[in-house]
Amino acid sequence: MSLTGGNRNDVTQLIPLPDKIPAVSGAAGRPRRRPDMLFADRDYDHDKYRRLLWKRGIRPAIAQRGQPHGSRLGIFRWVVERTISWLHGFRRLRIRWERRDDIHEAFLGLATCLITHRHVQRLC
Repeated sequence: MSLTGGNRNDVTQLIPLPDKIPAVSGAAGRPRRRPDMLFADRDYDHDKYRRLLWKRGIRPAIAQRGQPHGSRLGIFRWVVERTISWLHGFRRLRIRWERRDDIHEAFLGLATCLITHRHVQRLC
């Protein structure tokens, strides 16, 4: 995970993001290091970013500007927006008061554990 300043443009983190993904083990063989596909909204619609993702072996699924909303990318985006909403339920994470990024990341980890615990409790 990479923390940036609050007023930075999100597109600056589009290329470093896949490089920060840890290895994911699954079936027999070498663990996967990067996703097959990356979903993004219209803010990331530029040929430069598509080319950079293709070079990394990642298929970009980026909504195009000026096109009607029919790409069905919103289905996947809703999951991200919902998760951010859950994290904002913790007042300390809604506005970043911590100056040190390691402390902020620790609170993010605690919030993630609490959210997961609540969901597991509902299943049991």
